[in-house]
Amino acid sequence: MNGLFGLGQALLQALDPERAHDLAVKSLELGLYPRAAQPDDKRLAQKLFGLDFANPVGMAAGFDKNARVPRELLAMGFGFVEVGTLTPLAQGGNPSPRIFRSAADRAIINRLGFNNEGQEAALARLKSRALGIVGVNIGAGRDSKDRVGDYVLGVERMGGVASYFTVNISSPNTPGLRDLQAPEALAALLARVQVARQKMPSKPVTGRPALLVKLAPDLADADLPEIVRVIVSHGVDGIVVSNTTLAREGLKDAAFAREAGGLSGRPLFAPSTRMLARVYRLTEGKLPLIGVGGIDSGPTALAKIEAGATLLQLYTGLVFEGPGLIGRIKQALVAAMENAGSKSLAPLVGRRAAEWSERSL
Repeated sequence: MNGLFGLGQALLQALDPERAHDLAVKSLELGLYPRAAQPDDKRLAQKLFGLDFANPVGMAAGFDKNARVPRELLAMGFGFVEVGTLTPLAQGGNPSPRIFRSAADRAIINRLGFNNEGQEAALARLKSRALGIVGVNIGAGRDSKDRVGDYVLGVERMGGVASYFTVNISSPNTPGLRDLQAPEALAALLARVQVARQKMPSKPVTGRPALLVKLAPDLADADLPEIVRVIVSHGVDGIVVSNTTLAREGLKDAAFAREAGGLSGRPLFAPSTRMLARVYRLTEGKLPLIGVGGIDSGPTALAKIEAGATLLQLYTGLVFEGPGLIGRIKQALVAAMENAGSKSLAPLVGRRAAEWSERSL
């Protein structure tokens, strides 16, 4: 079955981007999607956060905002899926048009603004299905008077269905949200969230859901060490690097570049991978990292692993490459392990972090 989630690639590229996304989700709900052809190579498996990942390739947050199709995405061959971003109450997000696609740059700009049906709607869906590893990405409401309280509520409400949590403080499309990345604000947020998390009942095998933080790629080099120190000191289990960027350097499509919002896709690959490597070195390789940004091939996926990622997430790359990208990435990682004489991904993780962290952009 060709094309993204069963829809023809040419059709998707001809449609308005938000309409194309809605059709892709609907096709999954209707069962019109390609299934993984064979079981994953056992060398791709990892145990992290008390969870057994069959492979390291995940669907990033933003595609399945309302937890409508996590089971179907897993059946396509993903090792895990992250739903959301979910806010306590439903919100419509920013006015349309709010997604823009550039074939020339292999990139997307979105200014959606956490549009979602709210946590209760997602909770009902996740409770009713047997699932694999499904992370829950939580955010703050646009008009919230207590944004930290929104994250606390997300943990309290979604704890029974979340394999792990990702605290999204790095979207550029909710005014002031990235201010929560400042060390003092971040420390206050993580302290309250961890209190809420510790009050949750521990699951028999996996314990409490792990807590991850998702960072913006636009953080200054000088600010990153203190931010990472705060994250580590508050017992966070992992870091997602990175969200979309506000930068526009090097884009070919001038009209596209003028649109406001977060940029994802191929132009994000180099800066997000450099930042990933810096975070890997700052954490001394002791904290699992999820590498996100510009993965659209086997080689780019391998580069993320070598820069320090233990897990990977895709989204924009699928828009341009189709669902076959999932299998191609897994094949490339298996080939890399064979070339290295390794029985797991572990020896590949971070082996080029020094090189990537010192690159100039």
